[in-house]
Amino acid sequence: MSKNNSIVHYMDIAYNEAIKGINANNGGPFGAVVVRDDIPIASAHNEVLTSKDPTAHAEINAIRKASQILNSYDLSECTLYTTCEPCPMCLGAILWARIEKVYYVSTKEDARDAGFDDSHFYDILQGKVRSTKLTQIEHQDSKKLFELWKKKSDIQIY
Repeated sequence: MSKNNSIVHYMDIAYNEAIKGINANNGGPFGAVVVRDDIPIASAHNEVLTSKDPTAHAEINAIRKASQILNSYDLSECTLYTTCEPCPMCLGAILWARIEKVYYVSTKEDARDAGFDDSHFYDILQGKVRSTKLTQIEHQDSKKLFELWKKKSDIQIY
């Protein structure tokens, strides 16, 4: 299969996941698939409504499934295909999973026009607005957690 045919094939998997989610009223019209070595590892769709979990976006669900299947948090050898440009939360998960290549079809503007407007999140990340107040407080043992962590002989940084 040529590279372009592969891209279309994997995007079709993501698209079909989105259709499943739409038809089941699981959440928004989003689907994703994680692929490694030209083999689809895990596919998923948005399940925010049925799971009552605001993080249950298609990309996150697919990453979670792929990580379980591959028994690794490191998906650096994988590619993600998703039906829409990832939101900031999903982009964060993609970065934590070390996925270096993402293909998407619809834009964040397309999502906004369908009622999924994440521009407020981009405004926050760009420092244009502040909505959630983050306040650091003093705690007598606040540094102990990291000190305990650093003393362990079997730590694994991720």
